[in-house]
Amino acid sequence: MPALLSVLRHEQYRRLFTAQVVALVGTGLLTVALGLLAYDIAGSDAGAVLGTALGIKMVAYVAVAPVISAVTDRVPRKIVLVSADAVRAVIALLLPIVGQVWQIYVLIFLLQAASATFTPTFQSVIPSVLVEEEDYTRGLSLSRLAYDLESLLSPVLAAALLTMMSYNLLFLGTVAGFVASALLVISTTLPRLVPADRSDPLMDRITRGARTMLSRPVLRGLLAMNLAVAAATALVLVNTVVYVRDMLGGSNTSVAIALGCYGAGSMLVALLVPRLLSTVADRRLMMTGATTIPLGLAAVTVVLAVSPSPRVGWVMLGLLWVALGAGTSMINTPSARLLRAQSEPDNRTSVFAAQFSLSHACFMLTYPIAGWVGASISQLAAALTLAVVATLAAIAAARVWPTSVPAAPELVAVGGR
Repeated sequence: MPALLSVLRHEQYRRLFTAQVVALVGTGLLTVALGLLAYDIAGSDAGAVLGTALGIKMVAYVAVAPVISAVTDRVPRKIVLVSADAVRAVIALLLPIVGQVWQIYVLIFLLQAASATFTPTFQSVIPSVLVEEEDYTRGLSLSRLAYDLESLLSPVLAAALLTMMSYNLLFLGTVAGFVASALLVISTTLPRLVPADRSDPLMDRITRGARTMLSRPVLRGLLAMNLAVAAATALVLVNTVVYVRDMLGGSNTSVAIALGCYGAGSMLVALLVPRLLSTVADRRLMMTGATTIPLGLAAVTVVLAVSPSPRVGWVMLGLLWVALGAGTSMINTPSARLLRAQSEPDNRTSVFAAQFSLSHACFMLTYPIAGWVGASISQLAAALTLAVVATLAAIAAARVWPTSVPAAPELVAVGGR
């Protein structure tokens, strides 16, 4: 951990990382507050409202990121980041005063569109701040830890705050997070933007990042691995509550513990990635993750088919969720290294935006499989289907990214560019 934290000695990165953390905390508080707001407005239909809001989020992520990347390709990154935070803060202020479900949907789309602007832009700036490969790898691991810790700690923080205030005040915490993030970005000196080439038509610029990813074996492999990650994540996020409450007879606290096992597996790998990548190639580590995921999902189907006793079921659930968290982190944590290595300063933002958009597009397939197949057919069918999807994704990744093509293009003799 001390070696990992050494990257915070870089002042620019330290401020940007802090901006990321406070924005994540604000987003976590918003998630809890939004659920309570939906219940106030829709009552027993709150689940349908939140499910629709999740679908709107995915649509915004998939559709907005590449468009914004193309339209703002000549706008200084600081202005883009601060503007996105400002939009998110205003929307968080408006959410507590809405009284209709459709108003929630509109504001959620705008909020997630702003997030789809902020996140890939933020990610594309970091390679210019952390130039050394070792520092960049540590920065990626630290960022992964921040995401995992937020998912664990934000609900706890929200629960503590709710003992002292109404849920509407949680929105103010969200606003504070976004405002603090914007102020930190303003105080950071960011590298000068490379002037973008606008000789191509707008549609070509919108699709530039996706075309770059499809043209390079390394990034095609990453696209396939994104689908494996989405399969595991969908099963865990959508069906954990069903497994714990209906099959194992657990409580809401038990659901949180189960999700914590998934986060713990992810955090463990994130801590180890800098050391692992000093001795293991990116492809080997990521393919290990792509193999772990379908094996873990297949094991889930076996457990569901056997229906063990609650005690054995709890042990198996905990171990499998740790394994799935580790598998997804083996792919997610190093992925930005591939994006940096396979892009140039003039197309880096579009490549990061394409990865953001296309990786979330995978969830538009896996979320319905996890939810609808599980509810309409059986949980076993849902787990089995997702295991097949992850297996096909892993096979595709292994085929489109040959072992002869390393992650860094300067090491590629043939076919890496």
